[in-house]
Amino acid sequence: MLAAKTTSDENTTPFPPDPNSSLSTINTVAREIREAGGQAGTVAVDVRDAAQIQHAVEETIRVFGKLDVLIYNSGAIWWSSVEDTPLKRFKLMQQVNPEGLYATVQAVLPVFAKNGWKGRIIVVSPPIYSRFFRGKTAYAMGKVGMSVLVKGLAMDFVRQGRNEMAVTSIWPASAIFSDAILAMLRAPPHEVNGLLDTDEDFLREKCGVSDFSKYSVISGSTPRRIMPSQFPVLEVAEQDDEGQRMDSTKLRAKI
Repeated sequence: MLAAKTTSDENTTPFPPDPNSSLSTINTVAREIREAGGQAGTVAVDVRDAAQIQHAVEETIRVFGKLDVLIYNSGAIWWSSVEDTPLKRFKLMQQVNPEGLYATVQAVLPVFAKNGWKGRIIVVSPPIYSRFFRGKTAYAMGKVGMSVLVKGLAMDFVRQGRNEMAVTSIWPASAIFSDAILAMLRAPPHEVNGLLDTDEDFLREKCGVSDFSKYSVISGSTPRRIMPSQFPVLEVAEQDDEGQRMDSTKLRAKI
């Protein structure tokens, strides 16, 4: 199921439309998938509205009978200094990026529970490193928040013994998303749960890909890497020492 805020008539001319044009929407992509022999449906959803998200989840199950994978690629963007980022822009990015992701995850978790806690979530959010904040602090606050959700939800799955669930983050190093996402979905859950990775690094390190020439838009060129060669390690020596666990839900129930 393809979901997005913007929809259109799938019968555009020429077809398929330029993917960078306003004529290219989930509807035209769904048509391309069907004409290639696949199955696809569409549903309009504004991720700022939890009710619309819930409707999208329900519509997916109605049409396809199940929901196995969530890929969250919604995003609002504004790259500028804090001084030149209006509060209205800041709020929009937080609503669409971390808040929209949180609402979507909450909507699909009950579905995964009915599946016996078997499922995958892939989020388009970055590895956490300080250079990413430069010149786009407001945007980075939301995207890094999404990566924190990936790490934290992954820890939840481990603590709860949900070993067939995995949540993974992907970010472009060379803009070769599709193959990397498919490889992440095929990997054992324990290998990708909580992973914050780039498309190129995952294909190179986990799948053994060394020749990326087939991804070149211009034949004979090498896709330029746009990410750092290495990222900071977030884990600490005391990673498994939680101290005394606290659960606000249980504490509130006692009041």
